[in-house]
Formats: sequence, C-alpha cells, structure tokens
Amino acid sequence: MKDISVPAATAEKSILKALRGETQATPPIWMMRQAGRYLPEYRATRAQAGDFLSLCYNSELAAEVTLQPIRRYGFDAAILFADILLIPDALDADLWFVTGEGPRLSTIEDMSGVTALKGAGDIHDHLAPIYETVRILRRELPEETTLIGFAGAPWTVATYMIAGRGTPDQGPAHKMREEAPEVFDALMARLTEATIEYLSMQIDAGAEVVKLFDSWAGSLKGEAFQRYALEPAKEIIAALKARHPETPIIAFPREAGDGYIGFANATGADCVALDNSVEASWAAAHVQKDGCVQGNLASSHMVTGGQALVNETRAIVDAFRGGPHIFNLGHGITPDADPENVQLMIDTVRST
Repeated sequence: MKDISVPAATAEKSILKALRGETQATPPIWMMRQAGRYLPEYRATRAQAGDFLSLCYNSELAAEVTLQPIRRYGFDAAILFADILLIPDALDADLWFVTGEGPRLSTIEDMSGVTALKGAGDIHDHLAPIYETVRILRRELPEETTLIGFAGAPWTVATYMIAGRGTPDQGPAHKMREEAPEVFDALMARLTEATIEYLSMQIDAGAEVVKLFDSWAGSLKGEAFQRYALEPAKEIIAALKARHPETPIIAFPREAGDGYIGFANATGADCVALDNSVEASWAAAHVQKDGCVQGNLASSHMVTGGQALVNETRAIVDAFRGGPHIFNLGHGITPDADPENVQLMIDTVRST
C-alpha cells in the first residue's frame, strides 16, 4: 500500500484514509455525476444559469450545484462541477452544447489545427472561474467532506476534438492515430501538458484529490492502450506528484478489462476506479491487491432500485471488504435516476 502524507487537518477524512490504503469497516461513498439532472434542485439552478456552459463558468452557481447532493445525501466527497471539454475550450477550440444531443466542437483534422491551439500554460485566464469554484467549495463544504477535482484524460478528450462530438466507437480518433500519427501525437502531447496545468491549479485552489477520467479507454487495445491510456496517465501523475506530493490521484481507465491489472503500479495512481463490466470479486483479487479501488455499482440500479439494488450493493461492499475501497458507481448516474434510489444505496452501504 502507498504511504501518502496528508495535512493533519484532513487526515481523518474517510476518503483520504482509503486513498492512503486503509481498510475501513464502512467504505466512504460518493457518486460520479452526483450533481446533475436527476435532482430537481440542479434543474432549477441550471435554468437560472441559462445553459450548461454558462453554469460551468459561473463560479457561484457551479459551487451551488456541487453542494446540492452533499446537503441532500451527506456524501463523503464532493466532486467539482465542470466538464471534461473545458480544456479544449480553454485551448481555443470552439465548443457548444446542443440540447438533447450533447457537445459539439470544431474539429482537429491536421497539424495546422494542433498548432492553432493555445499553449498549455495559456489556459488559466479562461479557466479562472473553475479555480474560483474550487476556492468557494473549500470554504463552504462541511469539514468532513473531501473535495475532488478532475479532468478528462488526453485520449478521451482527443476523441471529441477529432470527431467534433461523441461517437459510438471513437472511430475518427482511431483513424487519425493510425494514419496520421504525427498529428495525433502532437495533439496528445498538448492535451497532456494542459491537463497537468489544469489539475495542478485545481490543487492550488483547494482540491484535496484529483481524478483523471478516461471514459473511452476501453476502445484502446493492446499496445495502443499502453501508449495512449497508460502512458499519458503516468506522465500526468508523475508531474502532479512532483508538484503536489501530498495529493492523492484517482485514475479511471473505463472498460479497461484486464488493463486494470497493474494500472496503479504502472501509473503511480493512488486508486483505480472500476466500471461495472468487471466483477467486484475479480477486481478484489487482481486490482485491489495493489491499493485502493473505487466502484463499481451499475448506474442502472439508480433507475430500477428495489431489492436488486440492495443485493448488488451489499455484494460489492462484501467483495472489497478486505482492502481499501471507495464505494461508487461504475459510471455516472443518469438523468432518469430516482433520487430515492440514491438514498437507498447510501443507506445500504452504511448498514452492510
């Protein structure tokens, strides 16, 4: 287990205990996308902001929606309300959101598109409202609640920048990395540098933990997974640890499958978040042996609820009981989730 030093004021927070490698009788719990459209109070604040990007860049309102699930449920951590595509926005890509369809971006098609982007060190003025949100949250969050910052991993962010939108198979990005590797590598390098800068500033502003979301890592296979998921994570984590050695880092190479094995040791991550395509018992044997794991209840249970939710929640808690564990979903909660099912999940975790 890793020995992570933390400031005395935060040493007793349950999330930080887990990230230091401590096994606890009851795992701490938070939930990906816990501030979101399934909550009526979020929808009201979103309407007040006007649109999604305006909400991300309004520090007071972004802090408000981050705090809403903490007030309602008492999660052990709050995760900064923002979006993984704010980095390309700060790099000077065009970004907008289409209601009901998701993000749209100007596309990177050749080297001129990469060279037209801002330098990694030039993103901070654009992202200043995000850092202010972090500062507000450190003032407003309950003392026992850990504040998590985050960014999208370079591969995942690159897939959107190349396609101009989300795609089912990340095909345009795979095509570029195979047919124009020099362009693709230049884009990945720019994103890696920007991600280091962005997360470092979040930590300076008050984030106690940061998480790297590689939502489309599962579409990378074999050597491509090593080169474009594992290696960028390793570079980002090493740079952050050099600047902020006391700050734990969670890595989430979603749908990595066997790629989860050894990922923490290879990258230096203090915790590996798991999606629900892997069994908790398998992950306990193959991943948790290296340190803290996070996960991995299917988000569909937040829609359907009932005894199946209770049974699967208990099974996950039991499977990971022998080591450090942070309870979470295997993916973000969906807008059609029932808020009552979230409470049922929390009650089940804390009584199992």
